[in-house]
Amino acid sequence: MSHPLCHFCGSPLENTFVDLGNTPLSNSYLKESDLSRPEPRYLLHAYVCSKCFLVNVEEFESPAKIFSEYAYFSSYSDTWLKHCESYAGQMVERFALNGESRVIEIGSNDGCLLRCFKNRGITVLGVEPARNIATVAQSAGIQTIAEFFGTACAERQAREGRHADLLVANNVLAHVPDLNDFVKGMKRILKGSGVITIEFPHLLRLIEDCEFDTIYHEHFSYFSFGTAMQVLESHGLAVFDIEEVDTHGGSLRVFARHRENNEHAVGNRVAAMQKREKKFGLGRLELYTSFGRKVETLKARLTALLKELKSRGKQIVGYGAPAKGNTLLNYCGIGRDLLDYTVDRSPHKQGLWLPGSRIPILAPDRLRETKPDYVLILPWNIRDEIMQQIGYIREWGGQFIVPIPDVVIRK
Repeated sequence: MSHPLCHFCGSPLENTFVDLGNTPLSNSYLKESDLSRPEPRYLLHAYVCSKCFLVNVEEFESPAKIFSEYAYFSSYSDTWLKHCESYAGQMVERFALNGESRVIEIGSNDGCLLRCFKNRGITVLGVEPARNIATVAQSAGIQTIAEFFGTACAERQAREGRHADLLVANNVLAHVPDLNDFVKGMKRILKGSGVITIEFPHLLRLIEDCEFDTIYHEHFSYFSFGTAMQVLESHGLAVFDIEEVDTHGGSLRVFARHRENNEHAVGNRVAAMQKREKKFGLGRLELYTSFGRKVETLKARLTALLKELKSRGKQIVGYGAPAKGNTLLNYCGIGRDLLDYTVDRSPHKQGLWLPGSRIPILAPDRLRETKPDYVLILPWNIRDEIMQQIGYIREWGGQFIVPIPDVVIRK
């Protein structure tokens, strides 16, 4: 039997990280006309590379198919908007960015982060493959190229004199099946004295907190700090600092520069994180291959709770329609029998149905109308924001269910 190959080093993938079954694409939301047709399903099987320890999901559908029209808009999360504003302020101060600087963001979505730099008088450029989202950014005055980033895109921009003083790649590295082409492009478009920052969910936290729902077909790779360093260094980039950030269940912000640029010395946090990952066991194959058992245990606990509540006549609904929620619902077999509906702030998702589970997505006002007993928070990574926004469910005794990192009921 032939095995899929690692997206970075090309080694055969023979070891299972977790098998989440056959599921539809997590962002393939359904219109009413789609409900009478079967949905394409693909194996959601994550493997760990025994050579570089990159966790991989096989590419079943092309990025062009997945991302050309996309349902996720960054601006609908208050938590993320605050993160963007804070990040921009820190980078401007740390790297002395000014009106002569250029910030380029790869996977710039609707431009909410670049807007924070533009408001400070800095030239910005976004690269966003989803044309529907790029159009929104452009209409807001954020210069945006609607295409996939790679060496070809980087070469065109570099020839036209567009190099980055700060190159931003937040939550985009996982979406790239051709990692090597992508990182080559990053090096090409980076100014000689420029800095790259990359944010991605930390694989250590994914394993530690059983964040299996962050695995879906649109995420081709899952990174430890050590593996991310390997990828960057193999293309002439040097990591000089790292920060831990709270987004997406626990992420890393990695700082890199051209190898030959010695302006930024390597900080102590680099060695400290390498030591922490080694102690956690990220260099041992058995840590990865035992993850599936943790996931099965969490699934059993969540489904048992929902079934028990339903047996007592309780109404349970969802909050949010994130990609991670679709992995959770489909893997756990949660459908309309357990979850009446879900609500989402984004008007781009309201009136649609979740893929696989076919749960309807409604506006948040529906919560006041139906007064559910329990609300299952699907974007658990922003649970505090959500519990504050809809804290009014407590008026009728409503409670929250948070599924990850452990299944808990919160009042």
